[in-house]
Amino acid sequence: MDTFSSLLENTTLIKMLKLIAWILFIVFIISFVRKTLKKRIEDISIRYKAQKGVEIVGYVLIIFLVLMAFTVDSIKDYTIIIGLFTAGITFTLQELILSIAGSFYIFFVRVYKPGDRIEINNIKGDVIDIDSIYTTIMEMGEWVSSDNYSGRIVKISNAFVFKGPIKNYSMDFPFVWDELNILITYGSDAELAKTIMLNTATEFLSDYTEKSKTKWQQMVAHYYIEDATIEPTIAMNLTDNWVQLNLRYITDYKRRRNTKHTLFQHIEKAISNTNGKVTLASTTLQLLEVPPLNVNLKK
Repeated sequence: MDTFSSLLENTTLIKMLKLIAWILFIVFIISFVRKTLKKRIEDISIRYKAQKGVEIVGYVLIIFLVLMAFTVDSIKDYTIIIGLFTAGITFTLQELILSIAGSFYIFFVRVYKPGDRIEINNIKGDVIDIDSIYTTIMEMGEWVSSDNYSGRIVKISNAFVFKGPIKNYSMDFPFVWDELNILITYGSDAELAKTIMLNTATEFLSDYTEKSKTKWQQMVAHYYIEDATIEPTIAMNLTDNWVQLNLRYITDYKRRRNTKHTLFQHIEKAISNTNGKVTLASTTLQLLEVPPLNVNLKK
């Protein structure tokens, strides 16, 4: 009985119990509100942002309660305790703190958001989730070619936003420039080949070109950047073996592989209908037949 009474008189223990109770209560409220939002909000994007906002507010309240629990009567002792506590936490949990700071930086500065295609820490993929510690990415590339999913889900610490470049394929300007090389033989009608390539690209990519013009003008007005050509262009290069025609065009960042395939298909079909005026070039190796040998042996 005396032990129980002494525990009740221990103010530090009572404060710790109150703190734990409040933290559990806040965690319960966060979970309850997240489930309610999931049921009430149909729009995926709005629901995701609302749930993350509730989660961040809950973490801020928990941090505030922890700091208040260390409040003492003397301001001098309070500052000393906070200083030692902060130094120790910063040293031991610097990566965790940097990750949490990175999550705030990502949300408020809008470095990237769920649905964006990014490349960070040499990992490329689509962002499928951002929490207070990690960014979750559906990986692309590695053992598969072009912009295809590998099937792996990668979690990257949010601290990497402070440690290296972030390549965003969809922020502000959801289009990318790509190139396609067509090789033709010397003696082919180069002007006809260029006309075929430009007409095919202009016809097939007209929708992308029109949409990208407005976005690009917004980019030029917002950033210190030079204007660029949006329409498809052709550049010719002469080599020892063939004439190389380089087609530069703009396309949606998610349809780069499909766009190149379709352009190749249409251009190859158009070239095959030129009746030999344009011939595709390739590296060939010709093996010559050894001439017959007539050997006469004399005794």
